[in-house]
Amino acid sequence: MSEESDLEKTEAASPQRLEKAREAGDVPRSREMATCSMLLAAGCGVWFCADHALVQMRAMLAATLAFEREQAFDINLLVSRNAGLIVDLLLTFVPLAALLIIVALASPLIIGGWIFSTKAFVPDFNRLNPASGLLKMVSSHALVELGKALAKTLLVGALAWMTVSGKIEAMLALTVAPLDSAIGSLGHMLFSSFLSIVAGLVVIAFIDAPYQMWQHANKLMMTRQDLRQEARESDGNPEIKAKIRQQQRAMAQRRMMSAVPTADVVITNPTHYAVALKYADGKMGAPVVVAKGADEVAVKIRELAAANGVPLLEAPPLARALYTHTELVTEIPEKLYTAVAEVLAYVFQLKSHASKGGARPKPPGELDVPPELDPLNPASQTAAGEGAA
Repeated sequence: MSEESDLEKTEAASPQRLEKAREAGDVPRSREMATCSMLLAAGCGVWFCADHALVQMRAMLAATLAFEREQAFDINLLVSRNAGLIVDLLLTFVPLAALLIIVALASPLIIGGWIFSTKAFVPDFNRLNPASGLLKMVSSHALVELGKALAKTLLVGALAWMTVSGKIEAMLALTVAPLDSAIGSLGHMLFSSFLSIVAGLVVIAFIDAPYQMWQHANKLMMTRQDLRQEARESDGNPEIKAKIRQQQRAMAQRRMMSAVPTADVVITNPTHYAVALKYADGKMGAPVVVAKGADEVAVKIRELAAANGVPLLEAPPLARALYTHTELVTEIPEKLYTAVAEVLAYVFQLKSHASKGGARPKPPGELDVPPELDPLNPASQTAAGEGAA
């Protein structure tokens, strides 16, 4: 049962899946909403521009019926005159065309939004497959589209019949009315009839838009297995990530080990910890930890230091404090300045002894390491407990 539920599409589409669908041009669209918006814009545009357009068209019609004698015998003058009239006619309908263009560009914002996908231009030869075409003809989507078409036809037809049948007597009366008033009345009746019919399309559009959004969301639903696979792809395979972290640690350790021969001294615990310090007078504000490690890593640090002539100093409290409270390639804590200064003084004495000879310097005695910095000191454990509390 668990495996079957994992293969059922019960989960909503993830943001990654929605983004991939959008990149492929797959977004919810309502053709009914776009058609309704364009028809309403066209009707309103004609209503507001009708008076001006009629005046302009009447003037142009009059201009076409009257022309000068020279234009009748000169084809160039006639062409120039007609071209001017055509331009005037086009300019008359520029506001209406601009309104329709704006609505056509803005209608996708109602549902789905603007999108430009180059993947939509890639040829899909599966669409030429007759078998898949026949399956689409009998699919649930095709049945829904057929139902919408029938409902739209019945609704618009019923509205058109009720609108026109109620105005038959008024239209017959226009045959005996004066021309100017008849034209105005006819325009008003046509516009009101148009709005009545488009009102049916508005109802269909407001039903179709939520349906298209639901259908799109339902089409992109995922199984639990899909979600797990997507999580693995986005977050990475845990085994691969573990190997990458292991390689990163190995690379960091190799870089750290390569810095051991450049250290001035290695302070040991003597076996559990090893910390390599470097100090360049005038270039560093304080000594810097260039390598540190515990157990096996500490052994390798000591071996590298001995092989490259780096002095080793056994100072357990200082080694533990440096290992615990200092990160790689960072300066030591200020509280350890005094203890480390004694160690460096001893190291410089060793270098002087190696070059000039004389009595071998003695290692420093008990170093001044603050108790709260030594992890094995009871004072450090007490301070840690108070901080946690």
